[in-house]
Amino acid sequence: MSAHDSGQGLGAAIAQRLLEEARLVAGHAYAPYSKFRVGAAVLGGNGKIHTGVNVENASLGLGTCAERVALASAIADGERTIVALAVACVDAPAGSPASQRMPCGACLQWIQELAPEAEIFILGENRSFRIHDLLPVAFSLRGK
Repeated sequence: MSAHDSGQGLGAAIAQRLLEEARLVAGHAYAPYSKFRVGAAVLGGNGKIHTGVNVENASLGLGTCAERVALASAIADGERTIVALAVACVDAPAGSPASQRMPCGACLQWIQELAPEAEIFILGENRSFRIHDLLPVAFSLRGK
């Protein structure tokens, strides 16, 4: 997997700001079933930050992830260029492996579709990622 030094592409200050926004917003998550709160922050090309949290439902398949909420918020606001995305799984056990803090498969597909060039920051990781690092052979209808 190719990885990037945290903040190398955008700058460490922006990476830290996005991670902090994601960590703070995670406190608003609605996760009464899993007790696993997640926050996400998306930086649009216009400089605006959009946030999202996971929202669970008693009908478990109807819940949604923080990453998709943040991306949908950006799209609903008219943003079409996503520069970066940060994810904070605030209830992940200390020292947990990166795999327990990464976006799920559905979120990775959303990132592939809506933010294919975005730098991805994960709270607790000392490097950033690109979607091809996390989803190397992604499904796409666009001929790239």
